[in-house]
Amino acid sequence: MFKKILDFGQAGNNVGLLLRGLKRDDVQRGQVIAKPGSLKTYKRFEAEIYVLTKDEGGRHTAFFSNYRPQFCMRPADITGKVELPENVKMVMMPGDNVTAVFELIYSVLLKLNKDLARGREVEQLVQG
Repeated sequence: MFKKILDFGQAGNNVGLLLRGLKRDDVQRGQVIAKPGSLKTYKRFEAEIYVLTKDEGGRHTAFFSNYRPQFCMRPADITGKVELPENVKMVMMPGDNVTAVFELIYSVLLKLNKDLARGREVEQLVQG
């Protein structure tokens, strides 16, 4: 679709944009372009996760509440914290499912109620 004017672009498309008033160094890979006020960023969120086993390319060992993994969100790797529910007294073992609260060191754009079960974000979330 080179040298064509399109009404929209989506994930996987390569697009060229004319952004008046910005220099090339003002824009970084992974940034999102959207209508002002149409999107929201989050630092703290709750999600249901599956912890990959060693054979699935995941963790080799269990982890406790307050574990601080790297969260892979688009091209960024962001440090965060896992807060397991109070009723989860044991550590999370590879192969377990759990709903937990996650807190990142800074806010990122997230789509709420999105099923990422096959997405790389979830698979990378708990790798050690």
